[in-house]
Amino acid sequence: MKKTAIISGGRRGIGRGIAVRLAKDGFNVVINGVSPLTADDTFDDIGGKDYLYVQGDISVAKDRERILNETLNRFGAVHVLVNNAGVAPKNRADLLDMTEESFDHVMGINARGAMFLTQAVAKQMLKQDLCGKKRGTIINISSCSAEVSSINRGEYCVSKAGVAMLTLLYADRLAGEGIFVHEIRPGIISTDMTDKVQKKYDALIEQGAFPIRRWGTPEDVANAVSVFAGDEFLYTTGNYIDVDGGFHIKRL
Repeated sequence: MKKTAIISGGRRGIGRGIAVRLAKDGFNVVINGVSPLTADDTFDDIGGKDYLYVQGDISVAKDRERILNETLNRFGAVHVLVNNAGVAPKNRADLLDMTEESFDHVMGINARGAMFLTQAVAKQMLKQDLCGKKRGTIINISSCSAEVSSINRGEYCVSKAGVAMLTLLYADRLAGEGIFVHEIRPGIISTDMTDKVQKKYDALIEQGAFPIRRWGTPEDVANAVSVFAGDEFLYTTGNYIDVDGGFHIKRL
């Protein structure tokens, strides 16, 4: 049986890289994005009949329900969920100037959306038989910001710290059911989200803030997802891996 993976926020950037990699690994891939596809959106590198695009905002309950329902209608089951959809604040502001609207917007997608999409998919996985050596895998794309303070985008840091706790909670709840939960914490990855601060991070890389002196790529993150989505890690859950060029290393 061919397994199926849902990737939220899979239209571009890290999510797109994950979708391409999982398709190469033999998965049907369901790509979720908040915007409708345009003429410029092609998924030729994924394959014609083995992917499905579902437009929807994961902060909206009806959209989350539709993502799951369309997945089941097309492929019959879901074996992997990658919670990748995420947003940064529309305007970076000092912590003392952060607005409630900005906090709610970021948390609604990054944390609340991931929380309840996971809840819906986990309930579906529990209805399914084992496929291979496990019933399902949930992979949360968090960030180094789960632990690193950025006082001009505090809402983003709080949301990613929330995702880290979601990883532990769902790992604890689902381990006995054969569903494994993991977290990946990317560092500075070259995507649309980081374009606006490219000069800042170029300078940090040049100064040696990252032991591996280069930008990360969506493929770097996708490679880690590929390992977790497979059947090799069967005695670990609730863990995270830093994909950050060694940025997490404390140095003197």
